[in-house]
Amino acid sequence: MMSITEVFAKNESVLGAKLNGKINHSVCKWCYGKIPLDTFAQECKKIGITSIELLGPEDWPTLKKYGLTCALPNGAGMGIEKGFNDLALHDELVKSYEELFPKLKEAGYKTVICFSGNRRGMSDYDGMRNCAIGLRRLMPSAEKHGITMIMELLNSKVNHRDYMCDHTSWGAGLCEMVGSENFKLLYDIYHMSIMEGDVIATIKQYHKYIGHYHTGGVPGRAEIDDTQELYYPAIMKAIVDTGYKGFVAQEFIPKREPLASLKQCVEICDVA
Repeated sequence: MMSITEVFAKNESVLGAKLNGKINHSVCKWCYGKIPLDTFAQECKKIGITSIELLGPEDWPTLKKYGLTCALPNGAGMGIEKGFNDLALHDELVKSYEELFPKLKEAGYKTVICFSGNRRGMSDYDGMRNCAIGLRRLMPSAEKHGITMIMELLNSKVNHRDYMCDHTSWGAGLCEMVGSENFKLLYDIYHMSIMEGDVIATIKQYHKYIGHYHTGGVPGRAEIDDTQELYYPAIMKAIVDTGYKGFVAQEFIPKREPLASLKQCVEICDVA
């Protein structure tokens, strides 16, 4: 088996020209906060990235200017810690998403991110039930506008202490409870590797509930190359083998030159 560095070196000439097409490449802008969006959009196009995500309505015109999409927008909700597991927040959450849905549809976008919120002493079952109550209120409007709400799986061990949606099985149970194809999970490979491991087996088991993927090196969320413990070419192949046709977004924090690292990590994930 070739190392990740060898994979990159062998295929470096592909970047900027033509990628393999089995993975739709996206990137999370927050990891490149010092680079202006206009500049970043142009550089992403050169690499072959077609989406920049976790952006709200104020940034969508810039993406359209450069022929890019936003595979997973934000712009609604109350952040990571305050989510659908709190019944007291449902009215405000429902209002914010119902106001955003028409804007998403007008922009041609089909997804939006959402969060469970922190446990705050709540049991996993009560939190799941509460989330389902709130999300079911939104499903008729989401279905009407053609929007899929995507709840992110985050680790509660290192980065997001007390976050509830921290295991794929819990998220899958919530999907079943909501009972709509317009609610799915964001499987963040970095976060779920920390929480539960067995990344490829988990993807194979739960892929029907997954609507989006994020990358990130483990440990430390750095580049997804030989400096970390996950072998991303195999993970990407497993995702492709499930029949997934959506986007995979790079969400690592560059430790080296940001755009060179982004280019390398796109190539690592661009399986043939």
